[in-house]
Amino acid sequence: MNATEAAALLAHCSGFDNRQPSVAAAQSWAAALYDLPLDQDTRDAVAAYYSTPPQNPSDKLWILPHHVRTLRSKIRSARLENFQYEPVGDETVEEFMARYRGQVQAIASGRVAPPSGRLALEGGPSKTFMQELEARGWQGFHTVPDTDDDTPASALTDTVRRAGPLGVQCPACQAAIGKPCKTPGATDKHPLGKPRLEPHGARQRAARGVPEQTVEQRAAAEQAIKARAAAHLAQHADDIVDAEIIEDAS
Repeated sequence: MNATEAAALLAHCSGFDNRQPSVAAAQSWAAALYDLPLDQDTRDAVAAYYSTPPQNPSDKLWILPHHVRTLRSKIRSARLENFQYEPVGDETVEEFMARYRGQVQAIASGRVAPPSGRLALEGGPSKTFMQELEARGWQGFHTVPDTDDDTPASALTDTVRRAGPLGVQCPACQAAIGKPCKTPGATDKHPLGKPRLEPHGARQRAARGVPEQTVEQRAAAEQAIKARAAAHLAQHADDIVDAEIIEDAS
């Protein structure tokens, strides 16, 4: 881009930002964009810059040479997104490089239409490979349903839940799943009760799958403990001696 072309580009920019082009500005822009031509991609880069709002709505857009260079490169790179080199048989390295650059320039400039679709991988596992898998117990591909409508809600509840005591509802204070246990009573700060640092024992047992004892079972367990304690005291009654009282000499 020479000074004359830079002046034409600045005139194109003035249609967006009302700048006043000068000879000095044209020479400076020509020096900054010396390797870029004044083509439609360069003009489209200016339009792309002014069609994008600034981060701060109160800021004024003012394009600079590096904006033109960056946006023009993005416009040309977008055309090469699905590009794949089309080789020629028995070509030398020099021929490959020349043809490769030629195809890239032709598509990037827009002279040749860019590829319209992405290349897809083709083929699949061989028949022998599939037979080896089936011989080892593989049962083939399985169809995955589009929705979970056929899955029972109970199955999801049993398999997807939080680990530990918070994964079950507390039988003692009725704290919901994921919520900490509460102490009895309520305050202005804790209307539902103050959170406990440790879950209730009943909740910990429920998380481990230990069944909760009934009232009769708990009473029987307490009676058994008392009976064992009484038997122990009776067995060691002779071992208990009276304490010797020592009077103060003073």
